Amino acid sequence: MAIHKLDPNPSEDSAAQAKIDLAAALRLAVYHQLDEGIDNHFTVTVPGYDDRFLVLPFGFHWSEARASDMIVFDEGGNTLEGDGVVELTAQCIHAPIHRITGLRVVMHTHQPWVLALNMLKNNRLLPATQTATLFHGRIAYDDNYSGVASTLEEGERLATILGDKSVLFMKNHGVMVAANSIARAYEKLYLLERVCRTQVLAMSTGAELELISPDVIRQVRAPDVNDRHRGKRQDLYFAAMKRVLDRDMPGYAD
Repeated sequence: MAIHKLDPNPSEDSAAQAKIDLAAALRLAVYHQLDEGIDNHFTVTVPGYDDRFLVLPFGFHWSEARASDMIVFDEGGNTLEGDGVVELTAQCIHAPIHRITGLRVVMHTHQPWVLALNMLKNNRLLPATQTATLFHGRIAYDDNYSGVASTLEEGERLATILGDKSVLFMKNHGVMVAANSIARAYEKLYLLERVCRTQVLAMSTGAELELISPDVIRQVRAPDVNDRHRGKRQDLYFAAMKRVLDRDMPGYAD
């Protein structure tokens, strides 16, 4: 059923761009094999609001996501704009996390290499590669999987565990990334899959891992005053990936 459009506001252009970028991120998740078809969820707080969220309505395959498909929903699960409905676990997990953390973007997947690590009793991501050091000490862990999220209280519980971090490892379940931009959130999700893959592959040899020392971790993460791309890397990455989509999976901006 079609729902009336939200009242126009000064953030209409940014809302339109958010829909485009959200559709692109969903298609990229398919491109990078992070998706599970129509399941899992990416949500974005509607620019100009704190309590309304963009999502691809349930039933769409992520590879067919378009900006024009996005709906707006609220924490009560009501569709405020667009056609379709929000899936229950998206409502229950994402809306409270947006509300409690104030972060504008939440991405949740069951991507295979992160999930492989989260199937282990000791599922901690280790600082054994340069890229992995970027996440060291910045991941929260939910070690108590309790079934499918069907209440807002579960989202509130997850938000409490996430705290001031931007990544949540969900044992026996998946991963969640929260950030204030789609570019930053998606790059984290992509890099997490890469570092978990390399850790699981290295662990499969049975040999002891060589961890990077705390001093080197601090050096790797220290701001580089000579970095001409400082503060722009996530945006450059996401722009490049959208060009890949324009070539290989066009149509997300429709």
